[in-house]
Amino acid sequence: MKTQKKGELFELVIPDKWKNVTIETILRNHWQAPKKLIHSLRMAGDIKVNGESISWTQPLSPGDTLQLHLFKEVEYDVPPTYGEIDVLFEDDHLIVINKPAGIDTHPNHQETDSLANLVAFHYQARGESCRVLHIHRLDHDTSGAIIFAKHPLSKAILDRLLTERQIKRTYRALVHGRLKQKKGTISEPIGRDRHHNTRRRVSPSGQDAVTHYKVLEYKNPYTLVEVQLDTGRTHQIRVHMSHIGHPLVGDILYGGKPIFKRQALHAARISFPHPLTGEWIECEADCADDVGL
Repeated sequence: MKTQKKGELFELVIPDKWKNVTIETILRNHWQAPKKLIHSLRMAGDIKVNGESISWTQPLSPGDTLQLHLFKEVEYDVPPTYGEIDVLFEDDHLIVINKPAGIDTHPNHQETDSLANLVAFHYQARGESCRVLHIHRLDHDTSGAIIFAKHPLSKAILDRLLTERQIKRTYRALVHGRLKQKKGTISEPIGRDRHHNTRRRVSPSGQDAVTHYKVLEYKNPYTLVEVQLDTGRTHQIRVHMSHIGHPLVGDILYGGKPIFKRQALHAARISFPHPLTGEWIECEADCADDVGL
């Protein structure tokens, strides 16, 4: 699918497979954009075809150029903070970053030392005016691949892809003990621990949570595992591995021993279809510190 950015416009050339589609069907069926966002685009007159405003129900032809006013001047929603980031993938619509351990994904209050602040500085240095829109989070002491969208349409589509489990996240974790099963699935609901503000626990009244794991290597007295998530509950991997008797090394909150300064958990790979073009994107993230991963 041929696309390009011209100033504040995103241009998409209608492919042969979209013969006789309309603006309405592209937004509602192909991209499945939220109704509120579609209404906003319509009211603002933000979509044209071949430079002209047309009816959203008029059939389009292969070769027509769909023009969307996506890249508007906006103020940064978090203050930019000088610093380097490890970019794994970036285009006009999203950025994937290898988050270091020891940093929050997004400021909780007025902090200026979160990953989002560094991303804002990265946009500023590139001369881009973008909101810092995270699609998912990683814990303060978890490193690895994380996605940010650059505009509301990209965020809306990526949010849906995450909900539909089309964004595949693969983690590496070092756990205590020797897992007897080479692979397995933990399907236990997770809820808040009423006795501890920051802890989560397996609870019959919690939210559904599904974690798949497989053994990569035995490192006595530890086991290196690869983990994939069907759901994204807070502390999910840490809670589930602790629940089966194999807490993460360094994760003192859930029974791990302080062998390292943090829990040995890293988001090593993320893959997903591009929100606007459908192109498959796959990113590998190296672990920057030595926690056995």
